[in-house]
Amino acid sequence: MSTVEFQDRETSSGWQREVAEETVRGRGVIVAEYFDEGCSLRLPWRERPAAAQLMAAAEHPNRPFDAVVIGEYERAFYGDQFNAVLTTLREQGIQLWLPEANGPVNLDDPVHQALMLLLGSQSRREVLRARHRVLAAMHVQARVQGRFLGGRPPYGYRPADAGPHPNRAHASWGRRMHRLEPDPATAPWVRSTFQQRATGRSVAGIARELNDRGIPCPSSADQVGNRYRTKHEWIVRTLVGILENPRYTGQQIWNRHGARTTGPDHHGAPTRPPAARGWAESDKVTHPALVDEATFLAIQGLRAARPTQDGGKRTYVLAGLVGCRLCGRRLDSHWVNGRPGYRCRHGHTSARNRPPELAKNIYVREDHLLDDLCVRSAETVGADDAAIADYLGSNNLAIICGGPTREVRACSSQSVLAAVDETAGEQLLIL
Repeated sequence: MSTVEFQDRETSSGWQREVAEETVRGRGVIVAEYFDEGCSLRLPWRERPAAAQLMAAAEHPNRPFDAVVIGEYERAFYGDQFNAVLTTLREQGIQLWLPEANGPVNLDDPVHQALMLLLGSQSRREVLRARHRVLAAMHVQARVQGRFLGGRPPYGYRPADAGPHPNRAHASWGRRMHRLEPDPATAPWVRSTFQQRATGRSVAGIARELNDRGIPCPSSADQVGNRYRTKHEWIVRTLVGILENPRYTGQQIWNRHGARTTGPDHHGAPTRPPAARGWAESDKVTHPALVDEATFLAIQGLRAARPTQDGGKRTYVLAGLVGCRLCGRRLDSHWVNGRPGYRCRHGHTSARNRPPELAKNIYVREDHLLDDLCVRSAETVGADDAAIADYLGSNNLAIICGGPTREVRACSSQSVLAAVDETAGEQLLIL
């Protein structure tokens, strides 16, 4: 049973067991039952709890059964899963029975081969057909009708009653429509965030002020809807998600997949981010806006990537290959004084004030690292910067910085492969 919200376990398992009992009647008895709830049909059997237990029981030498009977093929298999399960069971000397085969499946029989092909295609078609109809209907409901289709409302909004459900059957069950309305507790902070960003203030500065003032972030304001989020503070990524969300202009959005801004168009005017595949945007305003369209578009332009002063592209040869000895994090790429380098702030971000007990930032210039590496690796790797970076990456090595020495270590091992004493001026050695 793939969903638990719209199906009843007792009914669903009951009719499937009845089919299974009819299949084995007069030839055997059912000694155990395995029934999965809330698992997608696409998941392999090893990733479904009950199916995984069945496979584990099948591998046990003292198992109490010698055959497995499936009550409904389309509830058990998707695509080529049947062949994989059948092969595994046959290796254990266990038969697989299906109602359509009126008993055990024998793939050496051409009739059974054709039957399995038909059932597999039918199962895939049923899943794809149901998905297409549901997604197409929800797309129209969001774009044409502007309906709020459920889910966690954006920060700054709360769900409000919008009358009886338009489906008569659902309405008879007491289900109601919902719409978005501004949340008096959080909507003012969303408006303030857009206003401050429109004046050119940095996102990190806004996040830092919200944290200092104790303003609840989305995971704090709605802990029920954000059960999987453990931190309760503003971060830059959270604010960027708010500033990029067109739902704050009053339009309903459905099926939005992390769109990115495109910046100014060829006329110099900021544009909305392009709709991702399947993204539906309502044709009209459906709920009160927390920011006007002009301000929203202007902010998208502010978040566009800024070119370097010389119009060039910044490259970091050792990006992802430099680690911190003090906290274990990888150093961030950091451009200072016209040259690349790497920096570690030990988990501190600009979204909050720096704790006084936090260790000082670590900064190392890329050219210093490459010079040390080139001297000692010229014979084995070569003096080319790109070759050195490829060597480190392909051998799972990282340069560990911080303290009096720099070391090259295997990422999955604590053993030091090479070291250099910076105070003594010794060169870095790759073994």
